[in-house]
Amino acid sequence: MLPREELLNSVENRDCIARVIDQAEQAIKTWEITYTDFLSPPELAEAQRIFSRLTEVQLVTGGGYPQAERQRIAIARSELPLDDSSVAVAAIDISGNFLFDPATHRDFLGAMLGTGIVREKTGDIIVLGERGAQAVVVPELVEFLQMNLTQVRSVPVKTQPIELSELKIRPPKKKEMTTVEASMRLDAVASAGFGMSRSKMVSLIDGGDVRVNWKEISQASYQVKSGDLIAIRGKGRLEVGEVAVTKKERYRVQLTRYQ
Repeated sequence: MLPREELLNSVENRDCIARVIDQAEQAIKTWEITYTDFLSPPELAEAQRIFSRLTEVQLVTGGGYPQAERQRIAIARSELPLDDSSVAVAAIDISGNFLFDPATHRDFLGAMLGTGIVREKTGDIIVLGERGAQAVVVPELVEFLQMNLTQVRSVPVKTQPIELSELKIRPPKKKEMTTVEASMRLDAVASAGFGMSRSKMVSLIDGGDVRVNWKEISQASYQVKSGDLIAIRGKGRLEVGEVAVTKKERYRVQLTRYQ
């Protein structure tokens, strides 16, 4: 069996990781692929970090399309074949005329949860403006939602299954920039990348709103490095690219901001 307490030591999302360990132990026992529910980016990152130390099992993630935020994990014994296509997800189209009663992501999610399902069974929701939305869900819920998801706000909707290839994905807006900093401190690099004052960034870090590689960081002096992903709640993400040291021993940092 897996070293449960050792794996759970100092994890941030303890309940979630405990459930992933349960799935992994089942995969070891049964020689079958097991699946988690949809996990958030911080939960996914933590699960991948924990399981990277293990040789008994392997895992792949999938959320219906490459940039999906919420994803499921497929887990199997290391001896078994496992690839991206092993992750079981399905897509639905929620169509209606929202021209006079526009609906938000929260409205569509609320309507889905209003049918009695739980959040963990739903992945990303792609809002399509006046035409409705599309959503990624666990396959076993498609028929249920087809029958029970009939209204969002005041708008009657038709819910039907679609192929994952029919998802209307909009790539995130991307902005490339370069900054020169005296250090690679989190507050310095992030304030430059997100275009805000250093003091404002420090208050966001102190408030628990900033994550590096999906792990909450509470020290403004935390040292970031090339390849790190900085995320701020409600403000998007920042990828740290190439870092070079100038003649004056400052750091020239390539940054990519995603919104």
